[in-house]
Amino acid sequence: MKPAILKADDWEDYALLDCGDQMKLERFGPWSFARPEPQALWAPSTPVERWRADATFSGRDGEEMGRWSFNRTVPPSWPIRWGETRLLARCTPFRHMGLFPEQSVHWRWARTILNKTRIKEPEVLNLFGYTGAASLVCAQAGAKVTHVDASKKAIGFARESQGHAGLADAPIRWICDDALTFVEREVRRGRRYHGIILDPPKHGRGPDGQLWTLETGLKPLLAACTALLADDALFLAATVYAVRLSFLALERSLTEALGERGGAVEAGEMALVEQGTERLLPTAIFARWRA
Repeated sequence: MKPAILKADDWEDYALLDCGDQMKLERFGPWSFARPEPQALWAPSTPVERWRADATFSGRDGEEMGRWSFNRTVPPSWPIRWGETRLLARCTPFRHMGLFPEQSVHWRWARTILNKTRIKEPEVLNLFGYTGAASLVCAQAGAKVTHVDASKKAIGFARESQGHAGLADAPIRWICDDALTFVEREVRRGRRYHGIILDPPKHGRGPDGQLWTLETGLKPLLAACTALLADDALFLAATVYAVRLSFLALERSLTEALGERGGAVEAGEMALVEQGTERLLPTAIFARWRA
């Protein structure tokens, strides 16, 4: 299989301004931020010490937990738009910005599929939903969405984004649960979904302390997710960040889980496009299926 390179090049309120020396400089709305980026191993266009960022994230001992240093007053959250969808950005203690701009490649893909389907109110499951951006995009495209995340705090922020987006009345179920536990329970209940989006972390814990590791959990999770696909299902998209895993391994795992189901699987890498140079910054691997 030849890898596909999905470029998140459809933003106006976000831009990758520069990257290199394991750092990246980005614009989220009117604000600019410098954050660690382990995959940016090359030299930046402008030396990092000359970057003019409104805030810089510094980690501790290579961990994601760290702190922000602000050169300007940045609000706790602020609006950012992707197409017709209004989202909220924020500085988190985990260096993330409340949304992952590279994920727009999946939002665009899912939205196109949902806009073309003849299914009335297709059901979409967003696992490890975190920021809720994919949930909002799919709801705006006419889907009934089930959003699952183990963090009550993350769900609270996602629901705040729902109100900001003008989608307060959209049919979104917000569920705080362990993803694999939820999916296996849905299979037993006989529930089915037309689309599934999942972005599992390397490791984590469910709300009741359930331990999650990608190495042991990915295979049963994919098997359970494919069992949840309706006979007339439309898509499934899986993203994996920062692990020693090839896109080929992810593609093989998804293909095996799909079994004899028809359709097409593509896999490869996701990337951000540096403004002004067109250099690509790899962010994650993916595999996705479409009927």
